[in-house]
Amino acid sequence: MMRSFQRISGSATLPDGLRGGVVAIGNFDGVHRGHQVVLERALQEAARHGVPALVLTFEPHPRTVFQPDTPLFLLTPPPMKARLLAELGFDAVVEQAFTREFAELDAERFVMQMLSSDLGVSHVVTGFDFHFGKNRQGGPAFLMEAGARHGFGVTLVDPFRDEGAEIVSSSRIRGLLSEGEVAQAAGLLGYRYTVEAEVGHGKQLGRTLSFPTANMALPETNSLKYGIYAVRFRRADGTLHDGVASFGRRPTVDTDGAPLLETFLFDFTGDLYWQTCRVSLFAYLRGEEKFDGLDALVAQMKRDEAEARALLASVTPLSPLDRAIAF
Repeated sequence: MMRSFQRISGSATLPDGLRGGVVAIGNFDGVHRGHQVVLERALQEAARHGVPALVLTFEPHPRTVFQPDTPLFLLTPPPMKARLLAELGFDAVVEQAFTREFAELDAERFVMQMLSSDLGVSHVVTGFDFHFGKNRQGGPAFLMEAGARHGFGVTLVDPFRDEGAEIVSSSRIRGLLSEGEVAQAAGLLGYRYTVEAEVGHGKQLGRTLSFPTANMALPETNSLKYGIYAVRFRRADGTLHDGVASFGRRPTVDTDGAPLLETFLFDFTGDLYWQTCRVSLFAYLRGEEKFDGLDALVAQMKRDEAEARALLASVTPLSPLDRAIAF
């Protein structure tokens, strides 16, 4: 990760040292392989001109503002998105507050106020279908023309298709994760799907069964399929452990509990409470089950551990980003 990476709250607070850079614009939820094509073009342009490389994104996701009653499964909440962008080599991410008032900003004002005045952009890189401003009035042609008037370059990037010639999209990846298809999702992300949360207290039943777990509450909107996963667990100090994780409601022992991600770390003893840790998912082993008693549950947990150990012993990084996040 770049040591000087900054998360900046709004374009108006950009430090002077980051003005005049190349800016990639988009929501980039997931920072998937399609996004990475856009982001890599921005990095290349910044390196070519020796200027800062920035990302302009919008928080919360605009869909949550326009459709507040429709939950959105965010692949990468802001801290995880920032971590991924830093690993890719950007200098900063500008997290612009997206409100209904901001959505009323017309396209010309967006260009003049944010891009030209606040950020002082030298070049903008975005996807071919990027629209902005009130009623989405600003499109690719408008952005190109505005760039010519305000003195910055514009690069539009065509959609990225996977090996099956399908467009890689955040919604497609959300669907795969909701079905437990974490390996397919990783192929589209370019890295293993990873969640980050604080480790809290559970009922400590796992400890009495010789399977102590690190318990993490994921956002309510996370629609990852309930079940058992082979995972890598990164502690707050950066130490990495293989493990097996259960995500769900624990039907054998807890009939009305909230969903939890419970990870049993292999070959680890220690206290993880209140540390912010990350879990990278490598494989879906099985669905959540209700067992006839604790003995049957423990027997299955031992089988899950053996399967996860064998699977994780042979994994290799999908990309430099995957190596940085999950290896």
